[in-house]
Amino acid sequence: MTEIIERPPPLAVGRQLSVTIHDIAFGGEGVARVDDFVIFIPLVIVGEEVEVEITELKRRFARARLRKVLQPAAERVAAPCRYFGDCGGCQYQHVEYAAQLRLKQKQIADLFQRVGGFAQTLIEPVIPCPQPYGYRNRIMIRSQWDKFKQGLNIGFLRAENRLVVDIEECKIAEPALNREMQGVRAHPPPKGGLKVVLRVQPEGWKVPRDSFFQNNFFLLPHLVKTVRDCLRESGARFLLDLYCGVGFFSVELADLVDSFAGVELDKQAVEAARHNALARHCGNGEFLVGRAEEMLPSLLRRFPPEKTAVILDPPRKGCPRESLLLLREWSPAQIVCVSCHPATLARDLNALCAEGVYELMRVQPLDMFPQTQHVECVADLRLRRLGVPAGAVAAGQAAERPTPPN
Repeated sequence: MTEIIERPPPLAVGRQLSVTIHDIAFGGEGVARVDDFVIFIPLVIVGEEVEVEITELKRRFARARLRKVLQPAAERVAAPCRYFGDCGGCQYQHVEYAAQLRLKQKQIADLFQRVGGFAQTLIEPVIPCPQPYGYRNRIMIRSQWDKFKQGLNIGFLRAENRLVVDIEECKIAEPALNREMQGVRAHPPPKGGLKVVLRVQPEGWKVPRDSFFQNNFFLLPHLVKTVRDCLRESGARFLLDLYCGVGFFSVELADLVDSFAGVELDKQAVEAARHNALARHCGNGEFLVGRAEEMLPSLLRRFPPEKTAVILDPPRKGCPRESLLLLREWSPAQIVCVSCHPATLARDLNALCAEGVYELMRVQPLDMFPQTQHVECVADLRLRRLGVPAGAVAAGQAAERPTPPN
């Protein structure tokens, strides 16, 4: 007699099932497995037993929406934002803040080991934000026509699609921005499809509306201190600041070097950088308009490589490969990478450290984006020299405590 073995029905869109969360993927989705098939689920915590519904089925994985938390984790908290789960801006409001930091620490360490083969011991503890809510100094509000209510939705994109969630208040934005948001809602754009940028201007800095500036003033002194410590330890006398924006790092570090040069594609940002340098009496450098990857060959010839540090603070997508290859060829003594995307940072570091050209000394994460999947990282690379340890500190140099930015 043939034994009949009952098998569970295959996964299908719409199927509901209970699963246990084993991990949190980079990006914030929980990871569950059914017969070695991976399911990604948002808004969950490791160890939780949850009821989900399959919403998307691929060959190697599926996505599901959370229906119910059957067994909550001890770290679960009530999200203070009524839009959480619909708005795509935050991923971790349901996780207590200390647990968010542990989660980000693990994600960065795992990512750097997997992508670049870097030892997890190189990842320093994440520096927490002293204000986990009400910190964001820039937001972009979108408008979209809602044919069902016959009116505009004004707010942020949803988590799962490109539709706009109508929002009256953002919990992670500075209070001044929420007041400005009410003004936008009271006098809405004339049609859908428009974007409105709201920004709190940093005191003492000129920043055009559409130019980049760090979005968290509360951790800015820690970010500056981290980068300054890297330069102090290397003893670099010249600085090349790629993707320099409004000149923030160049100006803050100018007193540590004999000369600097910053390059930025945004013409308005470069004009602001020149203004910011002049306002702070920084006369030992200049700012240039252009694509960093196109100007790099001529810029690299300006300074002696053995005494030069390069700051790479590129967009989230990371550095073009040709720029990384040029840097490897020119071999400046130090490269300090600043990035809000650990995945592209790990990829770029892997390219720079290939064949032992550079050594990764440490990575300092800073939680510039509480409640979200994002985290800022500063990575310190040193050129390997025959017979000289990459981490050797110049004689007589002591760590300096920097003055916080104005």
